[in-house]
Amino acid sequence: MASLQTLTKSFSGWVIICCCCCVPLLLTSPLPLKGAGLSSTAHHACRLGATKFQQLHIRNHTYTLAKMARVSDHDTDNRLIGQQLYVNIKENNRCYMMKNIVEIVVKDVLTKVKHQYPYIEEVAHFLATLTSELNRCKFSGHREHIEKNLEEMKSKMKQLGENGKTKAIGELDLLFDYLENACTDAPKRGGNKKKN
Repeated sequence: MASLQTLTKSFSGWVIICCCCCVPLLLTSPLPLKGAGLSSTAHHACRLGATKFQQLHIRNHTYTLAKMARVSDHDTDNRLIGQQLYVNIKENNRCYMMKNIVEIVVKDVLTKVKHQYPYIEEVAHFLATLTSELNRCKFSGHREHIEKNLEEMKSKMKQLGENGKTKAIGELDLLFDYLENACTDAPKRGGNKKKN
């Protein structure tokens, strides 16, 4: 019986200590900012695994396809894929931007010239798979700069006519690099380099 009384007293002591010390600590500790969980979820939705870009055959096919198309592209004054896409775009919106550009290139270019180049269907399928994995990737903040830059790219491609499609295919290697840089946590490479 004595041990039961000792146990009850020590348990009561612990309850009092917890009420006096732990509860005030819990009440004064800061809560996570409103929307912080949403932000990390949105960030996670705008991420691809780096291994997707490490498939050598798809990288080689994409680069080979771009090199073949560049031979037919005589317009050296215009560029569709480049740093101009990121003008006024925050870094956390770059993956969303690139996802939209890839969708445009797949829908308006690669599916329309299926049989003109080797590997085009495989590259188009690979890029379409990546954009479907990014379907929950959303922009944060204001959308007008994203829309403006997308419209400028589409307008330039349309203005160039058939050569706009050739140019888009000739820049698939840049598109691949920019998408990798914007949507993975891999060490940055590609996307900022200049190509002739």
